[in-house]
Amino acid sequence: MSESHAGLPPLRIGYARDAAATLLAEPDVLAVIGFGAGMPAADDPRRLRVGLDVLGESALEVWRAHGRVRCGREGDLRWSCDDDYGFVAIEVEEAASGGIAAAAERAYRELIAFIHASATPHVLRLWNYFDAINLGAGDDERYRCFCVGRARGMAGTWQDSYPAATAIGRRDGVRVLQVYALTARIPGIAVENPRQVNAWRYPREYGPTPPTFARGMTTPAGQLLISGTAAVVGSASQHRNDVVGQIDETLANLDSLINTARVAADAPAALGAGSLLKAYVRDRTNVARVEQKLREHLPELDGLLLLEGEICRRELLVEIDGLHG
Repeated sequence: MSESHAGLPPLRIGYARDAAATLLAEPDVLAVIGFGAGMPAADDPRRLRVGLDVLGESALEVWRAHGRVRCGREGDLRWSCDDDYGFVAIEVEEAASGGIAAAAERAYRELIAFIHASATPHVLRLWNYFDAINLGAGDDERYRCFCVGRARGMAGTWQDSYPAATAIGRRDGVRVLQVYALTARIPGIAVENPRQVNAWRYPREYGPTPPTFARGMTTPAGQLLISGTAAVVGSASQHRNDVVGQIDETLANLDSLINTARVAADAPAALGAGSLLKAYVRDRTNVARVEQKLREHLPELDGLLLLEGEICRRELLVEIDGLHG
């Protein structure tokens, strides 16, 4: 690791098959994120359940700290941190807020205010999960409404230099918006993909308020946090009804992002060893092809978690995010 990235130790995120209670008993655990509607909930602030079904072998996502972990709750927020990195999550009931747009606005206002006042005030990465992301026509689609509310909630915060992010639709029928963040004591560097239009500059045809996220973020340790990435070139979706073509296009986007990030970080040159990915698959009948294609292309991949989820555009069949380096 170069001296320019020596400000913080590298992130330690991995997939584990131990019981959540066993993991949470370990002193260095910052967060344990489980997937699946049947996954038991827990009172520990570091434990979060996301209602996306796992396709294949189940695992928990575990974030590990380097120093003493503190944790607690403040209102609807749950948090944990050491001296370098933080985990902050909020769950907001849509009905109590007036719909998905108002829930997103509230979630982001509260999340950002808490993070900016904390010992780890810089947001590196955000995840957003909510039910029925594609429900509704035109500008009434729930994802477009979410984007409107998210932008209001973060108004004036990042000014076209956004954190990395993912937004995926659950199918559990639970109208609760889940947002969680990875934060740090030192800011990261946002990275864009030259093959794609910056998300916040999407044309009007994709909604009244464009998505507000960066394609990736290099951490203060030189790792790359990869946003949700799909088969989009410029601003247009590619390879409709062709899941293999969409995987190939997504991998080309990931390679392009990594090449761009290498200017600012010492991450490995290609996905594989040192990479941890989540693949969200719209149609579970495609999961075998998705896994086979990714395993063939990335035989040295450190970890892969396959989840059933709805992508932000109806025509997109797969989306991938992760950690590289």
